[in-house]
Amino acid sequence: MEQIFYKLLQNTSLKYKRYFFDKVNFDEKLIGIIGDRGIGKTTFLLQYLKELNIPLSKKMYINAEYIQMSNIDLLDYTTEFNKKGGEVLVIDEVHKYNDFEKHLKLIYDFLDIKVLFSGSSAIKLEHSKADLSRRAILYKFNGLSFREFLELKLNKNFPKFTLDDILTNHIDIAFDLTQNFKPYEYFNEYLEYGYYPFYFDKMQDYYIKLNETINATIEFDLSHIFNIEPKFTIKLKQLVSLICQSKPYELNISNLSQKIGINRNTLYQYIYYLSRGKVFNILHQVSKGDNIFNKPSKIYLSNTNLNYAYCDKQENGTIRENFFVNQLKESHTIHYSKIGDFLIDEKYIVEVGGKSKKFKQIKNIENSFIVIDDIEIGSGNKIPLYLFGFLY
Repeated sequence: MEQIFYKLLQNTSLKYKRYFFDKVNFDEKLIGIIGDRGIGKTTFLLQYLKELNIPLSKKMYINAEYIQMSNIDLLDYTTEFNKKGGEVLVIDEVHKYNDFEKHLKLIYDFLDIKVLFSGSSAIKLEHSKADLSRRAILYKFNGLSFREFLELKLNKNFPKFTLDDILTNHIDIAFDLTQNFKPYEYFNEYLEYGYYPFYFDKMQDYYIKLNETINATIEFDLSHIFNIEPKFTIKLKQLVSLICQSKPYELNISNLSQKIGINRNTLYQYIYYLSRGKVFNILHQVSKGDNIFNKPSKIYLSNTNLNYAYCDKQENGTIRENFFVNQLKESHTIHYSKIGDFLIDEKYIVEVGGKSKKFKQIKNIENSFIVIDDIEIGSGNKIPLYLFGFLY
């Protein structure tokens, strides 16, 4: 496996590094990188190893999907590597290794070695038998933000802004940004193609690669993690297709369960699985909580690229809301709101719409904002939609 690692390292470019590097505390002993397939977790881990200023013999990358790993005891392998002077081990796709939690716990407790691991968004460490959650520092990452997409597309650097920055200073921010690029020259391209970094590898094959990614998430990751029999994965795919055809505000659980041929409780479980695997984003009202058997208030595909890949027609309103939810969920809590569209961090009311959207629905409500598509610079509490693509 050393030769595979060396070859991967040779082919790893350091030209562009994602926002991950700004968030991770590399001083920790056990670090977990969690996210959906295709967002750049492997590239991030290899970039970290390539930049790490220690001899090659002291660092190593392995992938739990490798055939060689099927006959290797992870604890024994790490112990032997550590005995030979190994200091840093990266384990990619760790959820493919049976009882990985127990192995990582023992490695953490008994070996003097730093371990970074990546896994599907669906893996659950919070209640693992090994109690890994007290040992591992977990980071959950998204695909490309609109800001990162622009950096790769234009080969320029753009600043990140906090939510408070945007809500209080959006006019100056938008004015400064639009001196460097025309937002709507690139925004639709991002909505259609720009969420997964592999778009920049082979643009013409993007949707083929995207379909392969989502199929692998459902057929391998979710079925493995949640013990779903292969014959039932078709039900998950049917659910993705039906949600794609539905408007978020027209969610009909009974209708969905009948069309797929499953009962309501199984449907709720499948919705939960797909949300854990970052295929869905689901929203509840604050009072309802996130119990698996609570009816979601709204369901979106996890990013707008999936809408264009799987839906015959796109609703502008759905695309706008989907983009907003996707970009905010990286660092903020979002709930469905009966007043306006969304409640952010249980503090801000936000209505999302097109140019003609008015304050009528949220008039005179404190901390309320209208987020508008198709405008470059806003005014007052009226904020351009694309700006929320600069949060990370």
